[in-house]
Amino acid sequence: MKEEFERMTFDQKVSYLLANRNDLPDELALEGVELLAQKGEIEYAVVLARDKGMIDRAIQILKDAGDYLWAAMIAKNATRDGESENLYREGLQYYIEMEMFGHAISAATALGLPPNEVDALFRRGIESESSGMDLADTRDMIDCALESLDIALIGKDDEVSRQVLSALNEEREKMA
Repeated sequence: MKEEFERMTFDQKVSYLLANRNDLPDELALEGVELLAQKGEIEYAVVLARDKGMIDRAIQILKDAGDYLWAAMIAKNATRDGESENLYREGLQYYIEMEMFGHAISAATALGLPPNEVDALFRRGIESESSGMDLADTRDMIDCALESLDIALIGKDDEVSRQVLSALNEEREKMA
Protein backbone atom coordinates (compact mmCIF):
# COMPACT_ATOMS: atom_id res chain seq x y z
CA MET A 1 0.00 0.00 0.00
CA LYS A 2 2.83 2.39 0.83
CA GLU A 3 4.29 2.16 -2.70
CA GLU A 4 0.88 2.79 -4.24
CA PHE A 5 0.36 5.79 -1.95
CA GLU A 6 3.77 7.21 -2.86
CA ARG A 7 2.87 7.17 -6.58
CA MET A 8 -0.24 9.29 -6.02
CA THR A 9 -0.26 13.03 -6.67
CA PHE A 10 -0.62 15.34 -3.68
CA ASP A 11 -4.34 15.88 -4.30
CA GLN A 12 -4.91 12.15 -4.81
CA LYS A 13 -3.17 11.47 -1.50
CA VAL A 14 -5.38 13.99 0.28
CA SER A 15 -8.52 12.48 -1.28
CA TYR A 16 -7.37 8.99 -0.33
CA LEU A 17 -6.65 10.06 3.24
CA LEU A 18 -10.03 11.72 3.63
CA ALA A 19 -11.87 8.74 2.18
CA ASN A 20 -9.93 6.13 4.18
CA ARG A 21 -9.02 7.92 7.41
CA ASN A 22 -10.81 5.37 9.59
CA ASP A 23 -9.06 2.40 7.99
CA LEU A 24 -5.71 4.00 7.23
CA PRO A 25 -2.73 1.70 7.80
CA ASP A 26 -0.44 2.90 10.59
CA GLU A 27 2.47 3.11 8.16
CA LEU A 28 0.71 5.98 6.35
CA ALA A 29 -0.60 7.77 9.42
CA LEU A 30 2.26 10.23 10.09
CA GLU A 31 2.62 11.19 6.43
CA GLY A 32 -1.15 11.43 6.22
CA VAL A 33 -1.36 13.77 9.20
CA GLU A 34 1.31 16.01 7.70
CA LEU A 35 -0.33 16.05 4.25
CA LEU A 36 -3.74 16.89 5.69
CA ALA A 37 -2.31 19.66 7.86
CA GLN A 38 -0.35 21.04 4.90
CA LYS A 39 -3.53 21.07 2.79
CA GLY A 40 -5.34 23.01 5.55
CA GLU A 41 -7.54 20.09 6.55
CA ILE A 42 -6.78 20.79 10.21
CA GLU A 43 -9.73 18.94 11.70
CA TYR A 44 -9.02 15.78 9.72
CA ALA A 45 -5.29 15.97 10.51
CA VAL A 46 -5.98 16.35 14.22
CA VAL A 47 -8.52 13.54 14.38
CA LEU A 48 -6.22 11.21 12.46
CA ALA A 49 -3.27 12.10 14.71
CA ARG A 50 -5.36 11.67 17.85
CA ASP A 51 -6.86 8.39 16.72
CA LYS A 52 -3.43 7.01 15.78
CA GLY A 53 -2.01 7.96 19.19
CA MET A 54 -0.01 10.95 17.99
CA ILE A 55 -1.33 13.20 20.75
CA ASP A 56 1.66 15.56 20.74
CA ARG A 57 1.30 16.13 17.01
CA ALA A 58 -2.46 16.71 17.29
CA ILE A 59 -1.89 19.28 20.03
CA GLN A 60 0.85 21.04 18.05
CA ILE A 61 -1.31 21.28 14.94
CA LEU A 62 -4.07 22.85 16.99
CA LYS A 63 -1.72 25.29 18.72
CA ASP A 64 -0.35 26.33 15.34
CA ALA A 65 -3.93 26.92 14.19
CA GLY A 66 -4.76 28.92 17.34
CA ASP A 67 -7.25 26.36 18.66
CA TYR A 68 -6.08 26.05 22.25
CA LEU A 69 -9.49 24.95 23.52
CA TRP A 70 -9.55 21.80 21.42
CA ALA A 71 -5.86 21.18 22.14
CA ALA A 72 -6.56 21.39 25.88
CA MET A 73 -9.49 18.97 25.58
CA ILE A 74 -7.32 16.46 23.71
CA ALA A 75 -4.65 16.75 26.41
CA LYS A 76 -7.26 16.30 29.14
CA ASN A 77 -8.78 13.25 27.41
CA ALA A 78 -5.26 11.80 27.19
CA THR A 79 -5.05 12.25 31.01
CA ARG A 80 -2.52 15.05 30.69
CA ASP A 81 -4.25 17.36 33.13
CA GLY A 82 -1.25 19.64 33.74
CA GLU A 83 -0.68 20.10 30.03
CA SER A 84 -4.38 20.73 29.54
CA GLU A 85 -4.36 23.50 32.14
CA ASN A 86 -1.27 25.06 30.56
CA LEU A 87 -2.96 25.00 27.16
CA TYR A 88 -6.04 26.72 28.59
CA ARG A 89 -3.76 29.39 30.11
CA GLU A 90 -1.84 29.86 26.85
CA GLY A 91 -5.13 30.00 25.01
CA LEU A 92 -6.56 32.56 27.41
CA GLN A 93 -3.61 34.88 26.73
CA TYR A 94 -3.73 34.23 22.98
CA TYR A 95 -7.48 34.82 22.75
CA ILE A 96 -7.28 38.05 24.74
CA GLU A 97 -4.43 39.32 22.52
CA MET A 98 -6.40 38.38 19.40
CA GLU A 99 -9.59 39.93 20.87
CA MET A 100 -11.40 36.60 20.60
CA PHE A 101 -13.30 37.11 23.84
CA GLY A 102 -15.82 34.30 23.38
CA HIS A 103 -12.94 31.83 23.27
CA ALA A 104 -11.21 33.64 26.13
CA ILE A 105 -14.33 33.27 28.27
CA SER A 106 -14.43 29.54 27.48
CA ALA A 107 -10.79 29.16 28.52
CA ALA A 108 -11.35 31.20 31.67
CA THR A 109 -14.37 29.10 32.58
CA ALA A 110 -12.43 25.87 31.99
CA LEU A 111 -9.70 27.20 34.28
CA GLY A 112 -12.28 27.91 36.96
CA LEU A 113 -11.47 31.61 37.14
CA PRO A 114 -13.69 33.62 39.51
CA PRO A 115 -16.96 34.93 38.05
CA ASN A 116 -15.82 38.55 38.32
CA GLU A 117 -12.83 37.81 36.05
CA VAL A 118 -15.06 36.03 33.53
CA ASP A 119 -17.48 38.97 33.64
CA ALA A 120 -14.58 41.37 33.02
CA LEU A 121 -13.67 39.39 29.90
CA PHE A 122 -17.29 39.51 28.79
CA ARG A 123 -17.34 43.31 29.22
CA ARG A 124 -14.06 43.67 27.30
CA GLY A 125 -15.58 41.60 24.51
CA ILE A 126 -18.61 43.86 24.34
CA GLU A 127 -16.37 46.93 24.31
CA SER A 128 -14.22 45.43 21.58
CA GLU A 129 -17.17 44.42 19.42
CA SER A 130 -18.99 47.70 19.82
CA SER A 131 -15.98 50.00 19.36
CA GLY A 132 -16.65 50.50 15.65
CA MET A 133 -20.43 50.72 15.91
CA ASP A 134 -22.35 53.84 15.10
CA LEU A 135 -24.66 54.46 18.05
CA ALA A 136 -27.26 56.12 15.84
CA ASP A 137 -27.49 52.94 13.77
CA THR A 138 -27.77 50.90 16.97
CA ARG A 139 -30.63 53.06 18.19
CA ASP A 140 -32.38 52.63 14.82
CA MET A 141 -31.99 48.86 15.06
CA ILE A 142 -33.45 48.85 18.58
CA ASP A 143 -36.36 51.04 17.45
CA CYS A 144 -37.01 48.67 14.54
CA ALA A 145 -36.97 45.64 16.84
CA LEU A 146 -39.37 47.34 19.26
CA GLU A 147 -41.69 48.27 16.40
CA SER A 148 -41.63 44.68 15.10
CA LEU A 149 -42.49 43.37 18.54
CA ASP A 150 -45.29 45.92 18.82
CA ILE A 151 -46.72 44.82 15.44
CA ALA A 152 -46.46 41.14 16.41
CA LEU A 153 -48.61 41.82 19.47
CA ILE A 154 -51.46 43.51 17.57
CA GLY A 155 -54.70 41.74 18.38
CA LYS A 156 -53.27 39.81 21.31
CA ASP A 157 -55.11 40.38 24.56
CA ASP A 158 -53.52 37.97 27.02
CA GLU A 159 -51.75 39.02 30.21
CA VAL A 160 -48.21 38.45 28.88
CA SER A 161 -48.90 40.50 25.75
CA ARG A 162 -50.29 43.36 27.87
CA GLN A 163 -47.17 43.25 30.07
CA VAL A 164 -44.88 43.31 27.06
CA LEU A 165 -46.78 46.23 25.50
CA SER A 166 -46.61 48.09 28.79
CA ALA A 167 -42.86 47.53 28.99
CA LEU A 168 -42.47 48.64 25.34
CA ASN A 169 -44.33 51.86 26.04
CA GLU A 170 -42.21 52.52 29.13
CA GLU A 171 -39.02 52.04 27.10
CA ARG A 172 -40.27 54.35 24.37
CA GLU A 173 -40.98 57.03 26.96
CA LYS A 174 -37.47 56.65 28.38
CA MET A 175 -35.90 56.87 24.92
CA ALA A 176 -37.94 59.94 23.90
